[in-house]
Amino acid sequence: MKTRLLSTLLLGTALAQAQTNSTPLKVGDPIPDVTLRTEQDTEVSLRKLVFEKPTVLIFYRGGWCPFCNRHLQSLAGIEKDLADAGLQLLAISMDQPSKLRETPHRDKLGYSLLSDSDAAAAKAFGIAFKVDDAIVERYKGYGINLEAASGRSHHILPYPSVFIANTHGVIRFAHVNPDYKVRLEPEKILEAARAAKAETNVQ
Repeated sequence: MKTRLLSTLLLGTALAQAQTNSTPLKVGDPIPDVTLRTEQDTEVSLRKLVFEKPTVLIFYRGGWCPFCNRHLQSLAGIEKDLADAGLQLLAISMDQPSKLRETPHRDKLGYSLLSDSDAAAAKAFGIAFKVDDAIVERYKGYGINLEAASGRSHHILPYPSVFIANTHGVIRFAHVNPDYKVRLEPEKILEAARAAKAETNVQ
């Protein structure tokens, strides 16, 4: 247990050292026109998905990240409330489609997981950062292979983020935190989603 905890702390510290000069999208900005892939390796347009229904977008690092997995599981608790409010929930990571299917407790997550293995969405949203080579190698010592997870050699990850967009493809809420340990609570996401939906209805 102590070894596992120490490994987690070391991984987090290492990742926090890899910084970029990204400028995240903000409220009022349009959703980028990027292509993602489903768990079945089918290409989908993010903008098209958002045009169909108000959307809560969750960016997470990958199924190898314990903080991400805990957050994904906690989001399952508000999925029905979001649906009742007329919103859909989409979670996006660098994991390639086959790895999405291996996400821990995938069977308990009713919402869609999408692959951004080319990092197109993370870059377009301004939340991408590159993990340096030394840290990539250190990760491998903990059994984490970023290239195997994404199927790519770019070593890019997204800052954990939440964006809420209306059916016009406009961002109505944005939350980005470079601290991998801090995730927006599901209750706050639900509150922001309801507020964004109400605002759209008024318009």
